[in-house]
Amino acid sequence: MMPFYQTSCSRNSSKAEQEKPTSLDSQPSFRSVPSIKSLCHDQSFSRNLETQHQCIANLKGQNSYTSSLVLGGKFLFTGSSDKEICMWEQKALTSTIDASIIDTVIAGEGAVKSLVILADKVFSAHQDHKIRVWRIENHDTDTPKIVHLATLPILSDRAFKFMLPKNHVQIRRHKKSTWVHHVDTVSALALSNNKSFLYSVSWDRTLKIWRTSDFKCLESIANAHDDAINALEISQDGDVFTGSADKRIKMWRKEEKKHLLVCTLEKHRSGVNALAVGRSSTSTHSVLYSGACDRSILVWEKDENGEMVLVGALRGHKKSILCLAVVADLVCSGSEDKTVRVWRGVERCYSCLSVISGHSGPVKCLTVTSDQQIPSDTNSSYVLYTASLDGETKVGRFLFLFSKAICMMNMVKICQLTYLYTIFCIIDCWASDLEKKISAKFQLFFLFSWIVYSIEKGYHYEMIMLLKLGNHFD
Repeated sequence: MMPFYQTSCSRNSSKAEQEKPTSLDSQPSFRSVPSIKSLCHDQSFSRNLETQHQCIANLKGQNSYTSSLVLGGKFLFTGSSDKEICMWEQKALTSTIDASIIDTVIAGEGAVKSLVILADKVFSAHQDHKIRVWRIENHDTDTPKIVHLATLPILSDRAFKFMLPKNHVQIRRHKKSTWVHHVDTVSALALSNNKSFLYSVSWDRTLKIWRTSDFKCLESIANAHDDAINALEISQDGDVFTGSADKRIKMWRKEEKKHLLVCTLEKHRSGVNALAVGRSSTSTHSVLYSGACDRSILVWEKDENGEMVLVGALRGHKKSILCLAVVADLVCSGSEDKTVRVWRGVERCYSCLSVISGHSGPVKCLTVTSDQQIPSDTNSSYVLYTASLDGETKVGRFLFLFSKAICMMNMVKICQLTYLYTIFCIIDCWASDLEKKISAKFQLFFLFSWIVYSIEKGYHYEMIMLLKLGNHFD
């Protein structure tokens, strides 16, 4: 295994491979969009953290670069630019065991653009305009296999829609197709919160909704955008977000039986490549993150009226944002500048905790999960999976470690709050009954202030150490 090393920013740069008819060239973001202020509270959290990253695996086996990846149960699934879908054992990738491909299937033509998992099924989006469904057989054994289950739209759906002229739509000057078909690359997939529906978007500018029980296409929104749709996300309250090369993000909501456009978000200066949804620390609403060719990550939240408002921009990448992923209160962004940045947000304040380099090409896709192999009360560990146009797929572990020396300094700060509390305790030795009652009230006040101050400053670890120290002297 490679040793831990401090992450740093790479100075190399290159052009991303052109996969769609719009340019990935980086453009400056709007100056009117303010950068989000750095993490508040005296920067105590950032100063108390020592960030370390370790590359623990480099996946090999595919003949081209990985264009999509997803975690499902104990497996990692990767889709390549040459129509391969590979299955890996997740545990082997994060340990000293040599990782190898468990099973591989080849389907369609072109890249596998997106993968989602539903129980023992895998849905894959392809450059050949199709969505394919796979079943994982023998997943509890040592020899699991990926078996083809269906191709969307299914035959019965195609035949029924073809027979009725009203189901035909004009796709080119002299060509028609039924509305259940995607007629260009299927770029992204997402599952509804109850897993009953599958959403798909395409470079044909449509948004389609499929039922996961029988794979029937229920709805198609034509001309959902003015250009190719690149990204798709669904929030916890069921709102559907689509990001397009037309620089816009649109929010859709199901009303009765149809999805209707709720609002259009227009703050990016160039095409939107990636979307991610996280949980807000200040409300029950979701937070939307959008990455674009303008090199910025915009952060959106709902206001009191339920309308999407722009909080600000996360800036630091030198080139286009190509992918985003969220875990807990962390946001990971992959860029054409060959780096991955890890951001942490608390109460609308964000800080870049780490810049991870190592790829020699643009970071095409990534996913991140909590690391179950290193449980700790004081350290946070995550496993990061990244794939680049350089053909490498890397598995890395990054740790957030508390600095003990800084913790001791913060303990001194906490002790300052207990100074008057100690004085009142000494007064109790010779004070009268009335004075003791007054002193007791002040003791409770300073004790409460000490706890509140520690929590607000993020000094949880120091507070625990101080309490243990006090118990030792007792």
